[in-house]
Amino acid sequence: MEPFGVLMTIAVFFLVLLIANSVKILREYERGVVFRLGRLEGVRGPGIIWLWPFIERMVKVSLRTVAMDVPPQDIITQDNVSVKVNAVIYFRVMHPEKAIVEVENYLFATSQLSQTTLRSVLGQSELDDLLSQRDKINQKLQQIIDNHTEPWGIKVSTVEVKQIDLPQEMQRAMAKQAEAERERRSKVIAAEGEFQASQRLSEAAKILSEQPSALTLRYLQTLREIATENNSTTIFPVPIDLLTPFLSGDKLKK
Repeated sequence: MEPFGVLMTIAVFFLVLLIANSVKILREYERGVVFRLGRLEGVRGPGIIWLWPFIERMVKVSLRTVAMDVPPQDIITQDNVSVKVNAVIYFRVMHPEKAIVEVENYLFATSQLSQTTLRSVLGQSELDDLLSQRDKINQKLQQIIDNHTEPWGIKVSTVEVKQIDLPQEMQRAMAKQAEAERERRSKVIAAEGEFQASQRLSEAAKILSEQPSALTLRYLQTLREIATENNSTTIFPVPIDLLTPFLSGDKLKK
């Protein structure tokens, strides 16, 4: 009985171990791609699934969105400027069976495709476009990578260029250009102010020429301001126009 009991214990142990290895639990965001004797059986999950021992094999795939960094790439733009650019790509598996069957390692393949596409697209653009039209470039990268990964069952939702590192000499040149642009705008604003001031002065001169009494009042106002600000004696020549009424009055009395 002892040998029989030992055999039963071993058999029960292996049976429990076999059942434990055959029962799999998949989370809500996971799917299992099942192969039976090497052939694709289908996609199972989420929840509890059963695999036939020694016959079926499962590959677990996550359906969550993956944020993958694209390493910095040395790129020569179309206008022969050497820059270093990195990016981030967001994608998710839409068809788990394709992601396992159609490509050996979909994460590595997507990373390599993103790097080559980044160098290709940015190499066809000029530096000004990289700095000012980043949204347009991101959209173009997303469309190209998504078209290539679609047979793998992968959907690329977003591609973002994160940082563009310029050479030191190019940074100094751009700083000088920005400073020159600011100086140009300052001069344009000052010239516009002078032009508007000259227009106002011209209009004022025209009004004073048409109204001599206005010129006389302005002259008297200037005398008052000088007398208020300075305590010293100031001698001002009196315009002959101020004396004209008095002279004409004397002539009338005679």
